[in-house]
Amino acid sequence: MLTRLFHKILGLTVILSSWAGHGQTMPQKSHINDAEMVRQARFYQNDAMAIGNIEAAASFWTEDVTLRRGLGASIIGKDAYRALLDPSPNENSLIRVREPDLIDISPHWPLAYESGTWTARRGSIDGPIAISGRYSAQWVKRDGHWLIRSEVFVALTCTDLTNNWPALP
Repeated sequence: MLTRLFHKILGLTVILSSWAGHGQTMPQKSHINDAEMVRQARFYQNDAMAIGNIEAAASFWTEDVTLRRGLGASIIGKDAYRALLDPSPNENSLIRVREPDLIDISPHWPLAYESGTWTARRGSIDGPIAISGRYSAQWVKRDGHWLIRSEVFVALTCTDLTNNWPALP
């Protein structure tokens, strides 16, 4: 819990001081390994989403990013993915958080695999969970930066607020 809180505070500080609306990717540190770079990138992206900085969140995606949403809908491209995120949080908006439990780095290619759990909470990072499940992501390293090329989310649990949302057949 303290580690997560530390990452959140550190992430918000980096986002507010580094990105400042410029859409730049997270600063890289040469003394950390690739798996830790991916993990930190994920935490920074989570924090960007939590504060509504969509451009900072989008800076972690390739232009041709693909997404399979939790209930089955498919999204292709950075612009389409960006459109899913609400830039002005309110009590009904969903704050999405990914928590990695596995990050594998290829020893042969500039690729990484991430898997973990995800939650979508109503209104704030501490709001009630609306829907949650598992996810996986493919990362690619370009010019020293790790970017998400593809994500797959599978919804596994929901609340009374979301149990009538249909899954694609």
